[in-house]
Amino acid sequence: MEPTQMWLWGGFGALITFMLALDLGVFNRKAHEPSFKEAVTWSAVWVALALAFNGVIYYTMGAQPAVEFLTGYLIEKALSVDNIFVFVLLFGAFAVPLKYQHRVLFWGILGAFAMRGAMIAAGSYLVEQFHFVMYIFGAILLFTGAKMAFQNHEAAIKVEDNKLLKWFRKLMPVTDQYHEDRFFVKQSSLQSGGKLVWHATPLFLVLLLVEFTDLVFAVDSIPAIFAVTRDPFLVFASNVFAILGLRSLYFLLAGVVHRFHLLKYGLSFILVFVGTKMLIVDFFKVPVVLSLAVIAVTITASVVLSLLFPRKEEKK
Repeated sequence: MEPTQMWLWGGFGALITFMLALDLGVFNRKAHEPSFKEAVTWSAVWVALALAFNGVIYYTMGAQPAVEFLTGYLIEKALSVDNIFVFVLLFGAFAVPLKYQHRVLFWGILGAFAMRGAMIAAGSYLVEQFHFVMYIFGAILLFTGAKMAFQNHEAAIKVEDNKLLKWFRKLMPVTDQYHEDRFFVKQSSLQSGGKLVWHATPLFLVLLLVEFTDLVFAVDSIPAIFAVTRDPFLVFASNVFAILGLRSLYFLLAGVVHRFHLLKYGLSFILVFVGTKMLIVDFFKVPVVLSLAVIAVTITASVVLSLLFPRKEEKK
């Protein structure tokens, strides 16, 4: 690893550690309902940090890596809106109190760091060792992009029939109600003969589904960013900065995300575009600047058109 990259990895790690400690240890020590002003402020902070870090990349690595980072960040940021829609449905299905939702998202993001770090490391190794993996990634993106255009999240989420939750309930008993913001509590049960044993709370079940949801979305987003850059640092950093802003973006958009009804078609187009780019990489290399422009215009157009042409029920 070059000294410049070592310095960037170290600075990036220190910045993320500091911000997470500040978030959990200072601003969110107690469970509370985030206000709209707080969500706007933190969203602005995370976007500003990402852009500032992009400036550092430009200064230390050059213009091309900076454009690659920004493109990857935009892809992940756009796809995270789809995450938010699923999170809204999950929290609604479990009737999670608003003041406890932040805790679920915080620990869900920490888990996402670990999962995505492992997936990016594996993906980077496979891409470097086996060129045909790019074609596999491209095919995955084409399939998921086409699938997204016809996907109905409401139909996809059925808590009572979820196999993951059924499997977990066989491993550990689950309480019938929330115990503030705790994931596990000790209490007696008929199965334990009245002894105190550890139980998971419904809040942990939500966390489990949040982690699984992020894993599913990572299968789409990580190959998409590999189409932009093969530098593991740029892939991981763009992912992390987008994920870090996910919680504040959730509290900012949770009440209005349903209005972006055309966004899924925009995201579908982006995935198909990036997948096609990967499949033709040996014949034609799409400039990163062009990719950035296509992605930015598609996201903007999807949001603006959604607001200009709302669905009939929203007009009412």
